[in-house]
Amino acid sequence: QVHLVESGGGSVQSGGSLRLFCAASGHTARRLCMAWFRQVPGKEREWVANEDESAEAVQGRFTGSLGDAKNTLALQMNSLKPEDTAMYFCAAGRCGDGYTIWGQGTQVTVSS
Repeated sequence: QVHLVESGGGSVQSGGSLRLFCAASGHTARRLCMAWFRQVPGKEREWVANEDESAEAVQGRFTGSLGDAKNTLALQMNSLKPEDTAMYFCAAGRCGDGYTIWGQGTQVTVSS
């Protein structure tokens, strides 16, 4: 069974930066497709980025990148805005099958 562990969330002022990191543990012999999502209470979870592209709302500010180790994914977040405040989730799954594994989430709070 595969588990995802996120780290790197926290509180920052508007314009600041944070870096999130996600690592898969367990039976991870197969390479997984991974991505970052975020969710605000009362709203649907939204896709943020993978290692190739990012959502329009964060383009030019957020960059996803694969880590050196297999099945790891980072999210560099620059020029953070209060509207980026959310719980950020790492997701993974067999490529082509969708995201079936989710982390517990890490909170990002941006104050104005």
